[in-house]
Amino acid sequence: MHNPSADVEGERPSTTAEEDVRDQSQVLHEVLFIYPETTTFEELVRRLTAASREFSDHDRIQRAVRDLIAAGLLHLRAGDLVLPTRAAVNFHCLQGI
Repeated sequence: MHNPSADVEGERPSTTAEEDVRDQSQVLHEVLFIYPETTTFEELVRRLTAASREFSDHDRIQRAVRDLIAAGLLHLRAGDLVLPTRAAVNFHCLQGI
């Protein structure tokens, strides 16, 4: 059976932890890319999943946002407004130096 988590035939499939890190990176990159503009959680899900209605796509973005909030890199304001923390923005700016 073909495993869609495998990037190239013959390589091992990604672990759940690797997929979670990839999703967190994708979410943080997107939020920082549009900063200082803001996005809602639902807009973020639509952008990162090509408007998929699959539960698994919505769930992986929700987990990534939750984990980034726990790590102190994102805020969730006014119910569903997703914002980067000052620390995330500063680190992102330092990477460009």
